[in-house]
Amino acid sequence: MDISVIIPTFQRHQKLGACVEALAAQESRAAFEVLIGVDGTDEGAARVAREAWARAGRDPSRLVVHQGPKAGLAAVRNRLIPHLRGDIVVSLNDDVIVQPGFLDAHARAHAARPSIIVGRTPWRVHKPDSFFALLIRETSMIFFHDVMDRDPDPARDWGFRHAWPLNLSVPARIVRDLAGWAVFPATYGFEDDDFAFRAATRFGCPVFYRPAALAIHDHAMSPRDYLEREYRLGYASWGFAHTSAECARAMFGRDITSESGYSKEFTRHQLADARRAWPVLRSLADTHTETFGEGTTLAISLAYQQHLPLKRWAWRRGHLHASEGLAIDPSLGLEPVLSLSPPSPRTTDAPAAPPARTPHGVARSAAG
Repeated sequence: MDISVIIPTFQRHQKLGACVEALAAQESRAAFEVLIGVDGTDEGAARVAREAWARAGRDPSRLVVHQGPKAGLAAVRNRLIPHLRGDIVVSLNDDVIVQPGFLDAHARAHAARPSIIVGRTPWRVHKPDSFFALLIRETSMIFFHDVMDRDPDPARDWGFRHAWPLNLSVPARIVRDLAGWAVFPATYGFEDDDFAFRAATRFGCPVFYRPAALAIHDHAMSPRDYLEREYRLGYASWGFAHTSAECARAMFGRDITSESGYSKEFTRHQLADARRAWPVLRSLADTHTETFGEGTTLAISLAYQQHLPLKRWAWRRGHLHASEGLAIDPSLGLEPVLSLSPPSPRTTDAPAAPPARTPHGVARSAAG
């Protein structure tokens, strides 16, 4: 077996079915299997996946579904490790749609040297489109494809902050030697950074970007979804920094376990700026992408800069709540900002993945 594809999932049957259907349609030179890990009680996931696989006439032994208790993405991926038969592990989220040539692109990238390969995963355009969705697609609010696509050098090592497991491949022996992905106290966020950091530290494993490994990320996100994601990442940063101190210091440039007092003062002093930014960001979900005409590029840049105080406030609010030993609660955490205006429409998608460290060192990008 050349490739083992691993996919964690939980109660997203339509997305899982589309993901498996696209994999089943791959015409690959490499032999591959698909391993699906179900994160909790979800009786329909196995049926949906097997039906999509069977419709393509695929060998049923090449699709395996494992179910276990609710534990988070990292733990679910780790449950699949003992069942790997491939030499290369391709990690996907259940909301990505691989494109023709996807698996071959990952396989080719591993011919030269052991490395982590990150494919290109642009956001799907949903209708009606909005300026907020455009902002997510065209900037580094969550992922950094906008930056990576401007540098075509295939030899560039992008570093551990760019190893997103929604579209990633790595030699199976490295996955086994590292015992998979770390499971932190808050089960969403930073396991991808930690994995790539340990791979680089132990094996000198670079992170290469291969846009030919193309998959579409079908994940609609509202402004409130985005803000809750930042809160969750801030909350997760506390346990991450205590558990994986070396990686956290490399990411943030300091020890953030000593910043509880700073987070308290930051969220107090910056609340007014965050409150001013929220109605503007929220309004972009109701703004058409063509509103600014020839000024769209400038509008994107201005909107991105304008929202940063809010992004940083939400992250710091999560960090503060974790440092105070409070239970994670995005609604409570963001209430000082969100209570100023009616709630924005919610999607049914869970956050994908993981924030990017900004130039100010506040956050780092899980999708999924």
